[in-house]
Amino acid sequence: MSFKFQRIRAHARFGLRSLVAGALLWPALSLAAPDPDRIAVYVDQAKLVKLPAKVSTIVVGNPLIADVTLQSGGIIVVTGKGYGATNFIAMDRNGEVLVDRQIQVEGPTDQMVTVYRGVERESYSCMPICQRRVTLGDGDGYFKTAIDQAGSLSGQAASAGANK
Repeated sequence: MSFKFQRIRAHARFGLRSLVAGALLWPALSLAAPDPDRIAVYVDQAKLVKLPAKVSTIVVGNPLIADVTLQSGGIIVVTGKGYGATNFIAMDRNGEVLVDRQIQVEGPTDQMVTVYRGVERESYSCMPICQRRVTLGDGDGYFKTAIDQAGSLSGQAASAGANK
């Protein structure tokens, strides 16, 4: 076997291995690449996004999934309200569409524990001590009790601050 033929064979093997490795890694690489037409935000969290300064009107497809608030200078605040996907459209004063993007709202990222009592669900944030956390999908009684307590605490704090 000639030296030239051995070199060609070695390159072919290397090329085949590279092709196989690339094919195996392709799904992971494609999942890791962010989609520029999609904004990912977590439920109950906000994200700032820069848009063209000419934006004057924002339309949200489903405001139960995300809220979008326009700030000066073309900055928007995207807040995750519920799980799922929706879109928003940004227009200028003449009604020309400047931006049409998807918003994907995902579940919380903190260390959460979910407790089921029959069909009723309770959520706890465990960072580092487990405490009640109101999450979409929690049982009605648990959800209402936690919201009422948070509202009462907020009201007391506001009235205490006003008395100073």
